[in-house]
Amino acid sequence: MTQPQGLFITFEGIDGAGKSTQARALGAWCEAGGREVVLTREPGGSAGAEEIRRLLVEGAPDRWSGETETLLFTAARRDHLERVIAPALEAGKVVICDRFADSTRVYQGAARGELRAFVDTLHALAIQREPDLTLILDMDPEVALSRGLARRSGEDRFEEEGLAFQQKLRAGFLALAEAEPGRCRLIDAGRAPEAITADVIACAQEALR
Repeated sequence: MTQPQGLFITFEGIDGAGKSTQARALGAWCEAGGREVVLTREPGGSAGAEEIRRLLVEGAPDRWSGETETLLFTAARRDHLERVIAPALEAGKVVICDRFADSTRVYQGAARGELRAFVDTLHALAIQREPDLTLILDMDPEVALSRGLARRSGEDRFEEEGLAFQQKLRAGFLALAEAEPGRCRLIDAGRAPEAITADVIACAQEALR
């Protein structure tokens, strides 16, 4: 019996857009269809990366410079890739990740100053991997921000940057979707969760053919 080919799917979008909810729904659908699934997240996903996560998502908004943030995200991503993502894909599993390199491109490369070249250089040196499919959940930043802050997760460092920052992030993700139409699918996340999930599954079905 031929081993199924691994598939790497990522969810992207502004804080509070519902990425984690939709990633879990997609994972359940894939498993119901007989595929092995690894559901993971960034920053984090491996033991070492989870330790770095705390440095990135807790504390004051101005805790790190954009350059330092980029280095920390890249270090966490490299460990995650080596220990979790690459082995799972080689084993033919579906890897569903809540955020990946596109978040660094947008958060540090687009919303924190002119760091895109720095971000891209580090990615080329240390990561060298893109998802097979990226689902960008798009919604009103004001609604998403109120939802994100209401969670009171203790990981609110980026939400505390405020509405103007979230608006910059949305613009960055929209630009990404336009620049990478072969890989990225833009999904309206301002609807009922069931309607969003239906679109997510439709995109995944196409990628799994």
